[in-house]
Amino acid sequence: MAATRLVSGFLTVGGWTLASRILGFVRDVMIAAFLGAGPVAEAFLVAFSLPNMFRRFFAEGAFNMAFVPLFAKRLEAGEGAETFAQDAFSGLTTILIVFSLAAQVAMPALVFAMASGFVEDQRFDLAVLFGRICFPYILFISLAALLSGLLNATGRFMEAAATPMMLNVALIAALVFGDWMGWPAGLTIAWTVPIGGILQLAIVWVAAAKAGFRLLPRRPRLTPEMRRLAIVMGPAMLSGGVVQVNLLVGRQVASFFDGAIAWLSYADRLYQLPLGVVGITIGVVLLPELARRLRAGDAAGGRHALSRAAEFAVVLTVPCTVAFLVVPLPIVATLFERGAFDPEDTRATAIILAIYGLGLPAFVLQKVWQPLYFAREDTRTPFRYAVVALVVNAVVAVGLSPLIGYAAAALGTTVAGWAMAVLLIRGARPMGEEARPDARFRRRLPRILAAAAGMGAILWGAGEALAPLLAGEWRALALAALVAVGGAAFFGLAHLVGAVALRELKGAVRR
Repeated sequence: MAATRLVSGFLTVGGWTLASRILGFVRDVMIAAFLGAGPVAEAFLVAFSLPNMFRRFFAEGAFNMAFVPLFAKRLEAGEGAETFAQDAFSGLTTILIVFSLAAQVAMPALVFAMASGFVEDQRFDLAVLFGRICFPYILFISLAALLSGLLNATGRFMEAAATPMMLNVALIAALVFGDWMGWPAGLTIAWTVPIGGILQLAIVWVAAAKAGFRLLPRRPRLTPEMRRLAIVMGPAMLSGGVVQVNLLVGRQVASFFDGAIAWLSYADRLYQLPLGVVGITIGVVLLPELARRLRAGDAAGGRHALSRAAEFAVVLTVPCTVAFLVVPLPIVATLFERGAFDPEDTRATAIILAIYGLGLPAFVLQKVWQPLYFAREDTRTPFRYAVVALVVNAVVAVGLSPLIGYAAAALGTTVAGWAMAVLLIRGARPMGEEARPDARFRRRLPRILAAAAGMGAILWGAGEALAPLLAGEWRALALAALVAVGGAAFFGLAHLVGAVALRELKGAVRR
């Protein structure tokens, strides 16, 4: 029954996340077509990344990693969960309002920290303007993330998983309507960002109210529970800060190469599809599950949950890694090469996509092992590991940029991702058997890798055969055929070698 609930949660969150990511693709395809990789595009992408960077502290990052286990334990024990959630909501609202006002004043410094290569360039003033417009989004999306964590802890995954779609819907509609009205595309989408945040917050607030948690801002209180939340959250915020510094290193390196920030952003969107669908799904569902099992002393159930999450992650990410390595050019060309996005942009983005692809399994495995620490309210150990990953990223990105240019930014991210994953997995060993994958996972892992390698060979051959179509007006249909061939090849080979049981997969999808 517990396994069914876990798989059901994965599929619910994964399905809605997939829908949101597909809409995100449509959004980014339109941004690429309207803005290409020029100065307005780069300025907007830096400005939009600012609230998204800080939301890792206040939203699904540090705050939720601390809030969800504490809330889940109170919910399980029936010990004032609603009061705790109300106090957290009020405290977060107050902090974010003050922070958002301060950011308006400090926006030039924030843009400089993100992309110093923009200085004495038209991109700098544009990024400051767009940043001031976009930044209030952090207030709405962070409160929406808190409410989403609350809903997930109560087993209500659908509304929280569907919410991110609203920003993409708003941005797509704004681009279409703004073009019809003749509005500047950059300003149009910048103003739409906070509007999309309001829509996201409204959806989860209503869902939480229906679930019995009608949270409203009030005067914040520093209760013993809030002090405990702050103590747990502190190291998690530092860890999230290190992760964001990692991103800053990449953007700083890229800002000194014209167009590179846009190339990195578009490639990031592509590899975020499997990372978001699989990684976010696992993080959202696994953390409250492990917190409940830890409280109940169910080590066997915790090990089963971890093992199935790891299996789910590897089955869905390793084939994507192989595809990004074998056929990155057709993927980027089909999705982005139109309007202001030219063949040179395609080639540069494809190189970055292949490099990011190498790190995809590592980033998802991090999402599997991190909840082991967070469920125990241990946020210090991941912080220490994140510092090591930061050093690795800086050495690779900065050290290799004179040799390989903008690609060094992506390579630093990938190498640092693997360093963090290895440290998390090795560091969890003293936690006992529940932190180690079971025999089924160990048996299936090499078979999954073998099936993915076979798929890669088939995909390369199919790509060569479809090359004329991939270069012509039928490229969208040809890419769809390539994806279908790759998927059929992997799952067919995986079934033959015993890596995946199709009967289990069908049953899980049916549930």
